[in-house]
Amino acid sequence: MEYPHQPVLVQEVLDSLLTARDGLYVDGTVGTGGHSEKIAMLTGRKARLICLDRDPEAIDISRQRLASFKDKVTFVQQSYAALDRVLSDLSIERVHGILLDLGVSSYQLEHCGRGFSFNRDEPLDMRMDPRDKVTARQLVNRLGRKELEDIIRRYGEERRARRIAKAIENTRKRGPISSSVQLANLIRSIVPRSHGPGAKDPATRTFQALRIAVNRELENLESFLSKCPELLLKGGRLVILTYHSLEDRMVKKAMVDWERGCTCPPDLPVCKCGKAPLFRRLSRKGIKPSREEIEKNPRARSAMLRAAERI
Repeated sequence: MEYPHQPVLVQEVLDSLLTARDGLYVDGTVGTGGHSEKIAMLTGRKARLICLDRDPEAIDISRQRLASFKDKVTFVQQSYAALDRVLSDLSIERVHGILLDLGVSSYQLEHCGRGFSFNRDEPLDMRMDPRDKVTARQLVNRLGRKELEDIIRRYGEERRARRIAKAIENTRKRGPISSSVQLANLIRSIVPRSHGPGAKDPATRTFQALRIAVNRELENLESFLSKCPELLLKGGRLVILTYHSLEDRMVKKAMVDWERGCTCPPDLPVCKCGKAPLFRRLSRKGIKPSREEIEKNPRARSAMLRAAERI
């Protein structure tokens, strides 16, 4: 079977994540299993890998891909935000490493039929977990104009959020907006297309915003970051791949705060808060894909890897 999603920064992930040959590792966003397959190959016979994903189709694909490692791999359909509960259910307290590869996979864009892509005519769904109740179609057709504008501006960082929200409001008076192409063409009709290297489709930011809102992506990341320090063993590693600035800022801020520890004012001669550093960052600036990798896999161009070690 061919797997449509090409994993990003694979060697950099492995170098940052793996510290114990027979360790216990978590892939919190397994997707189609690209990173997990490499982790399973490079760890020992006694190692254990816990693979999570909200998408049941991703779990099925990854289970097939890692079938030869079945004795050391456990799959759970669950959000990484619930990792503390997942580990508790498995009678695990702490692990040697956690990997998160955030965002949407190539499989979800090209094959799942849930409207993640603005280039495919699919139902406007965007749920990573089909068990969730809220769809992108419901947001687009039921929210007030101001609420839509806020979502598009906040999660998509779209300067034309007001115009887009107004156009959606006017269009849905004539009938519901129900497909990804219908919404994309509406946005393209009012937002001028950029030209030149790296130019994005006018619908990119709005689709990103709706996907983030439907799946509560930033809320899930915030919840995970608040729990993460207690889930890693001393010397354990956290590796996170982000693909847009909102997530990257959250991850960077958390890692900086963990590394700093003390939150007392700088002019206070003696620490009063008692907070000790929890992590050390492995790379202060983060790691980006090489030019060669981007040429082979254009979707890697916006990736940023940040990693930290529990102390």
